[in-house]
Amino acid sequence: MPIYSHKDLTVWQKGIQLCKAVYEVTENFPKSEIYGITSPIRRSAVSIPSNIAEGRSRHTTKDFLHFLSIALGSASELETQIEIAKELSFLPEQKYIEINGLLAEVSKMTMGLVKKLDLKS
Repeated sequence: MPIYSHKDLTVWQKGIQLCKAVYEVTENFPKSEIYGITSPIRRSAVSIPSNIAEGRSRHTTKDFLHFLSIALGSASELETQIEIAKELSFLPEQKYIEINGLLAEVSKMTMGLVKKLDLKS
């Protein structure tokens, strides 16, 4: 299947699913944590598919790789933040497993794309 835009990338689509799951679960976080952990978790989640999209729209492989690197950094941030949320009992174990699984999948797919692009360049 040809890739015409970032929307055609499975990794971007999975990133959107991850964002949706993060937004749904953070709705139940304590309101006192809106600026503490809720907002950073949401920003990290949004950053992943956003950077994939921005990188895909650039005209060089080097730029795409740069933005994929930023997406991977955001994935690491999110991994840390959901671990903290779980430890603080804001995130139920089942939701933690679900989000962590999606995050691992998106991270692996992003790394696979990086490796593929590295071979091309």
